[in-house]
Amino acid sequence: MNISGLVITFNEEKHIVRCVNTLFTVCDEVIIIDSFSTDNTVAIAESLGAKVIQQKFLGDGPQRIFGIPYCKNDWILNVDADEFIDEDCYTFFKEKQFVNKPYDAYSFKRKNYLNDKEIKFADWYPDYASRFFNKKTASPSTNKVHQGVQATNMLKTNMHLIHYAWGSFYHIIAKKNQYTDWQVDEYLEKGKKVNKLSPVIHGSFSFFKSYILKKGIFHGIDGITFSLIQSFFSYMKYAKLIEAKRIKAKENSQ
Repeated sequence: MNISGLVITFNEEKHIVRCVNTLFTVCDEVIIIDSFSTDNTVAIAESLGAKVIQQKFLGDGPQRIFGIPYCKNDWILNVDADEFIDEDCYTFFKEKQFVNKPYDAYSFKRKNYLNDKEIKFADWYPDYASRFFNKKTASPSTNKVHQGVQATNMLKTNMHLIHYAWGSFYHIIAKKNQYTDWQVDEYLEKGKKVNKLSPVIHGSFSFFKSYILKKGIFHGIDGITFSLIQSFFSYMKYAKLIEAKRIKAKENSQ
């Protein structure tokens, strides 16, 4: 049973070669849904044998869902451009160990890297991500940010994805700032309730969870730094939501 590789991209020329080549080791096709990249992402992907479809970005989940009809196989390996299957996954995919099993989706532990430094603490590991599913009974969720996979029977595995998500602290902050903006838009659409204490409560708990429960405390200044990053953006997500609701209420009253 063959596998389709599916990737959503925007200006990913730094990672696209490794991403596509890695996927072709276990997939018989690679489909790229590109949001009109302005770098060489598309040209590089096509030169490696991937099929590229252009689509304005719809949000994380909707963009992935858009790509499913272009995949000819039922089983889809849907990684991000900066994610690569680790060595402990190859036997699973190449020997088709997912066939005739009761599961229609699998999640993997992600090894998150800042440059070449693996972050294994402060809630940054194991960071499970659902990336492999059967499109007949499972699908990416419709969430615009941090989507998961909606499945009938998902298995959490001990296999790994390598995730080179950030090249610097500036990159982390810029990405998380964008993610919180998208999350606020989604919360507004769903009518999520929030109060003045929400930023403090969520931010404080996030730091406690990352620094104490997820063992950031044992990793010196790095443990403090990455716990504070988690905490700050948890705080800002709700602070932004309060501000967005205030602006919306003001506009509706005029």
